[in-house]
Amino acid sequence: MSEIDFFDRNIRALTQTNPHAASRLSGVHVRHAQYKIVGSRSGERVPAAIDANGTVHALHSTMDPGREAKRLIDASDEGFIVLLGLGGGFYAEAALEREETGTVLVIEFDCEGFAELLSLLDYSRIFTNPRFRLLVDNSEAEIGQTILSLYQPVLFGGIRVIPLRPRTVLGSEAFIMAANAVETAIGRVSADYSVQAHFGKRWFSNTVRNLMRLGENRETPPEIHRAAVCAAGPSLLPQIERLKKNREGLFLIATDTSLPCLLNGGIKPDAVISIDCQHISYHHFMTGNFRNSDGPPEETLLFLDLASPPLLAAMSKRKHFFTGGHPLTRYISQICMPLPELDTSGGNVTYTAVSLAERLGADEIELYGADFSYPNGVTYARGTYIYPIFESRQNRLLPLEAQASAFLYRTPLEKKENHAWYYETGTMKNYRERLEEKCRYMKAALIPVEGLGAPISVRQGENRSRNAKTFSCGKPMMKAEDFLRFYREEITGLPEPLKNSGAYLSLLSDGQRIVITTILPTAAAVKKRINAADFREVFEETRAFCLKEIDTVLGSFQKK
Repeated sequence: MSEIDFFDRNIRALTQTNPHAASRLSGVHVRHAQYKIVGSRSGERVPAAIDANGTVHALHSTMDPGREAKRLIDASDEGFIVLLGLGGGFYAEAALEREETGTVLVIEFDCEGFAELLSLLDYSRIFTNPRFRLLVDNSEAEIGQTILSLYQPVLFGGIRVIPLRPRTVLGSEAFIMAANAVETAIGRVSADYSVQAHFGKRWFSNTVRNLMRLGENRETPPEIHRAAVCAAGPSLLPQIERLKKNREGLFLIATDTSLPCLLNGGIKPDAVISIDCQHISYHHFMTGNFRNSDGPPEETLLFLDLASPPLLAAMSKRKHFFTGGHPLTRYISQICMPLPELDTSGGNVTYTAVSLAERLGADEIELYGADFSYPNGVTYARGTYIYPIFESRQNRLLPLEAQASAFLYRTPLEKKENHAWYYETGTMKNYRERLEEKCRYMKAALIPVEGLGAPISVRQGENRSRNAKTFSCGKPMMKAEDFLRFYREEITGLPEPLKNSGAYLSLLSDGQRIVITTILPTAAAVKKRINAADFREVFEETRAFCLKEIDTVLGSFQKK
């Protein structure tokens, strides 16, 4: 086969599974300057790089490259393989031959050099495999986003990065960037997966039950100009007097945790927002001097993630549901009823409250009580939910101070100093950094009020045009009951699972892939409980759980 035939055949094969990469490579003019083919003792054709001095460096073993690759790949059982460099494709082929491999992602650089490889060897068998993915000359952000979109621990188990050393040495700077991008993305996936494994079932149960209340409130929240977001850090209490003085013309959004502290301080917020799916969220609305009430003040708007506890949704007639990052709530917004979307990617309610203020059109957002740390070793502002809980449990052997201390030291801490000392955890640091990153592209100006905790570095973007959007549910596309019946049929209709998750996904239609994505957080929770289970067992138990929850809600509709 001629070099032109190799190149065309590879591009045609790549078009089937990786059309974007194929398009990028198809127009490249092939020059023969960087690679040549050398033979191996086992008979395989091995690509070799030619350096500036004309020295030839084989990219694989010239003894038995296939055996070398198989030994390396079989050394572990991860289901998601990232290869830094394709070389002769021996690593990729060995990984795809393994039944446990769900996806193989190859990251390459230098389009001209890579096109030359495509003209020298036949990769079509690898390229046509639906489990194969290729990135060529992509940025750090694009590489990270690809990992975030493709890698699902519940489907693939672990992830492994394997560099083809002779290839990565040729473009060390680019491959170091790629390795860092992959590592950062894996960290984010791991953190998200940990949350999914803990809350996945509850998210699903809460969401299908809240469907009954969608559309109960058709009120449109006001468009605002100046906003204040109140977090529940210890700094909030001394900042309340300042907040009272600046209250005029300020639309005040309380995080659920800060609500009792504000009410005990004589401030009724215009809105309160909650994103936590745990039933403990109920305590935020039932502590302090208003413990006998049944929710937030009547005039206060309540903004809830659709996956919030249904008990909270029953507390207010002025509730507004929104969708965050959960795939099921987004699916409901697309199929059943359009919902406002808020950025919840910061992982905490303060971040989402800032997103709400911006969504409502605020030009300026003042930030109170956002310590993102434990100033002077104090966890929350006085008046928040945790103090009544500690008080109710205390006795001579377990005083309130001991409980507070145990709560404080439940995770590793790092002591730091600014104008005062504070403890910082890795999670809180991540929350603060994500908010700081958000500031760079926000249209509203974020103004942190100086407090006792970790300082927030605000570097504002340049675009200050208003960005108000109507915050209300759209016109229903189907009744909640009809949606649940439709969704039940879609889940039931998913094909029987295969042992290999990657092969299974390749068999699904686009609609079926969307449906299975909506139940993956639930599957993460199932997998946590039966850790040794394979994909088939996890999938079947997840499907049974989801169908049972849907049937329970449908049964409540029939009783009405």
